Amino acid sequence: MTAAPELPTTESRRPIRKREPIPEYEPEPRGKVERYTVFAFVFVPLLAVAAAVPLAWGWGLSWTDIVIATVFYVISGLGITVGFHRHFTHGSFRANRPLRIALAVAGSLAIEGSVIKWVADHRRHHKYSDAEGDPHSPWRFGDDWKSVAKGLYYAHMAWMYLDEKKTSPRRFAPDLLRDKDVVLVDKLFVPLVFVSLGAPALIGGLVTMSWWGAFTAFFWAGLVRVALLHHVTWSVNSICHTVGEENFEVRDRSRNVWWLAIPSLGESWHNLHHADPTCARHGVLKGQIDISARVIWIFEKLGWATKVRWPNTERLAAKRVKV
Repeated sequence: MTAAPELPTTESRRPIRKREPIPEYEPEPRGKVERYTVFAFVFVPLLAVAAAVPLAWGWGLSWTDIVIATVFYVISGLGITVGFHRHFTHGSFRANRPLRIALAVAGSLAIEGSVIKWVADHRRHHKYSDAEGDPHSPWRFGDDWKSVAKGLYYAHMAWMYLDEKKTSPRRFAPDLLRDKDVVLVDKLFVPLVFVSLGAPALIGGLVTMSWWGAFTAFFWAGLVRVALLHHVTWSVNSICHTVGEENFEVRDRSRNVWWLAIPSLGESWHNLHHADPTCARHGVLKGQIDISARVIWIFEKLGWATKVRWPNTERLAAKRVKV
């Protein structure tokens, strides 16, 4: 098993790079209503997690809740990793129309923002990774421990509601704005939020034939599942840009964090991803489990995904960190 991740050395922690602002790249203003709404979506699931232990202690959790939560976690999680990230953001593979729509819907169920907004933010992150313009670099405040701690909090979640600017979809996601199917799913984000939280309650109620079963399923497979998935996703933004291993040469501070590999469905092999962003597989070295890549492989075998950009041995060898 890979050794526990270590904080980068002082020499490797360079100050965040400054760039002159380019007008057409500048983010758009973020309204107060949007910021408060995001704040609510971030903290309501957190409150659910805080209440989880006393609720579960001996009487508030069943196998039905666990199964429903697991199914919704996998579906919405893969919607983010395979759909929003590897397909829509980076074009790691082409999806037929039903799969493309299904991935957009599944990713929306994670309640991490609509598909076009999510993609625009992530493309901006890659363009300015750990530099001026990156929406969520943990190094934005400096290299000392106090600044790094502040930066981790900001990169993990605070940027979503503290930043007064929002990324321009016209600049960073014009291809999605031209896709009628994606635009429709994007507009249906709010109804899909209610589906993501309400469907577990409906299923739990029908399975147990009780209001209590509906409530516990809503709590565990709805609120707690969303909170857990949020923090796993945000950890890729924060932890995976602060600690971990650098197996491939990159211009930023992206690192691999092995202990997040399974809950993140393969996204925490973040160093390779930044070295080769369009690659469909992030965990390319021996022992690096990448569940999302395996799902893409299945889609390819079924004929639903084509032109998959699998790892290229020569390109990876050229990017490998020399030991």
